Amino acid sequence: MTNKLLAYTLTGPGIPTNQTKSVGQLESIFSSVIGILTIAGVIYFVIQIILAGYSLIASHGDEKELQTGTKRLTNGIMGLAIIVLAYGLGALFTNLLGMSNVFDLTKVLQPIK
Repeated sequence: MTNKLLAYTLTGPGIPTNQTKSVGQLESIFSSVIGILTIAGVIYFVIQIILAGYSLIASHGDEKELQTGTKRLTNGIMGLAIIVLAYGLGALFTNLLGMSNVFDLTKVLQPIK
């Protein structure tokens, strides 16, 4: 005996009929957001490293400016390393779990279907 109440599916405007398509859309949205944030983070930390190098050159031996530039360079390198490590670990875990690559950066440029 089956319970007809639990077997009933809702239909109508705004209610998706294909749940796998909804999951695919959600995965596509997450992939796009993660990809954009990863690219933005890498660009930010590369700019920070460049600016830190410039401040080290422009310090002219001033101990305080030299220390600030060194700290800025260290933070930029650490931030970039954390992003690369997080990207690698995330890709590893998604592969181990059998999911498609949520970090596919080619999906970022495609419109969400």
